[in-house]
Amino acid sequence: MAALIEAAKDPAYPAAIALVVSNRPDAAGLARARADGIATDVVDHTAFAGREAFERALDARLNAERIDIVCLAGFMRVLTPWFVGRWPGRILNIHPALLPAFPGLDTHARALEAGVRLHGATVHVVAPEVDAGPIVAQGAVAVREDDSEETLAARVLAVEHRLYPLALKLVAEGRVGLAGGRCRIAGARTPEGALIAPLDAADS
Repeated sequence: MAALIEAAKDPAYPAAIALVVSNRPDAAGLARARADGIATDVVDHTAFAGREAFERALDARLNAERIDIVCLAGFMRVLTPWFVGRWPGRILNIHPALLPAFPGLDTHARALEAGVRLHGATVHVVAPEVDAGPIVAQGAVAVREDDSEETLAARVLAVEHRLYPLALKLVAEGRVGLAGGRCRIAGARTPEGALIAPLDAADS
């Protein structure tokens, strides 16, 4: 979230962070957003009888602010097919792994256990299935022989901070099309040798 806020401070950036909503009143991101003059709200899931009531309230709040794109960041609740269907192609999520590898939790530990040589992060369009949906962008880091979960997570987090603003930029510019279950990026360079893909010419 902080990376998106910083990126959006550039007048040339094609998206504005209009609202930060959390389901947890104590979320640190709320204070950070307020400090930057961004509107915030809490839709506390514990105040509702079930997931449907919570998501209807969340949907109403987003629509009241005329939100165009929803970016999930540290949002640890699974969205229902109803909610996803209300925002087709307009919800982005970032996951700390190179999907479809290692969906779910504990991605860094699982990557180390599997002995992969590349690990990273993925921004994808949210689908009803967890950690699924068309991939917008991915960024990779090499896995070192002496890596721990903590050291690997730190390098992946640095990639996430570059990757999410790039992915949102592409979507906000209308350059991401969905076809056949895949994202097609208009005008992105072929990322030969790149560890961030797609590599947008304006960001290289």
